[in-house]
Amino acid sequence: MENKNFEYSGGYRNGFVMLFVILAMFAASIASFVKGVILSEEGMEGALPIVMILGGIALLITSIILLCGFIKLEPNEARVLLFFGEYRGNFLKTGFWWVNPFMTVKNISLRARNLNVDPIKVNDKTGNPVLIGLVLVWKIKSEEIYRAVFDVDASTNEGEIGVTSAKRMQILENFVRVQSDAALRQVAGNYAYDNTISASEELTLRSNSGEINEELEEKLKERLALAGIEIVEARINYLAYAPEIAAVMLRRQQADAIIAAREKIVEGAVSMVKLALDRLSEDEIVELDEDKKAAMVSNLLVVLCADESAQPVVNTGTLHQ
Repeated sequence: MENKNFEYSGGYRNGFVMLFVILAMFAASIASFVKGVILSEEGMEGALPIVMILGGIALLITSIILLCGFIKLEPNEARVLLFFGEYRGNFLKTGFWWVNPFMTVKNISLRARNLNVDPIKVNDKTGNPVLIGLVLVWKIKSEEIYRAVFDVDASTNEGEIGVTSAKRMQILENFVRVQSDAALRQVAGNYAYDNTISASEELTLRSNSGEINEELEEKLKERLALAGIEIVEARINYLAYAPEIAAVMLRRQQADAIIAAREKIVEGAVSMVKLALDRLSEDEIVELDEDKKAAMVSNLLVVLCADESAQPVVNTGTLHQ
């Protein structure tokens, strides 16, 4: 795509110098007009009084027209200059300046802006509806101002003349919002919410936020290049199951957590039972046959794996009773 963006190289002057010149012209026009009126009233013959009066009026009109050429730029601001509809370049020099007053000046901001995309409902890779939100930081690149101003539709309503700076930035923000929504739907549909259903080695929205954010940022850069917009940062800031399946998925997650906890408890109980049998055998505290070992293992596992505390039973007889 051809980039027609370039910096304005036409005539411009220091604003304070031109202000002094215009004020001098204004004073000279008044003096010329007053002098011509005085000479006319004194009855001076000839064209001199008329010339001085007309010259003062012309000089006054010229100074008023020249007053329209002042522009003031703050850091990270730019002006797009048009001469009767013809693009003449971008003005990026900060400060107080004067340019051709017949130039049409369009204001544009190069400052970073935040956009918080409200959570939208999409289907993940497995078909589950999820709510996902996005926050991004964007700005207009100085070398792409032409595209931001002229490649994105900023048509006015009937009867309006031109587009204000605030209106233009609102149009660009709406463009970013729509494209962000589309990119977010595209990326979210390529991955599962978590790896409970999908293969454990696959990327998921919940577990691999870094990789997902990088892909999302690349998608946004591709979509917003048309408008000369640079993505500073893009990341998912909200992720949850949709309300209609949230309760079911919560129970599934709770079941997964209970199973994982049970596995950990059983693993610890088995190691403790093995340790108890080994110590009893090594220290020759008591000799147990296979039936007694099986009974002991069963009792220890019940005690160690039970949800409630076991009630001890004191055997007052012999070991074989």
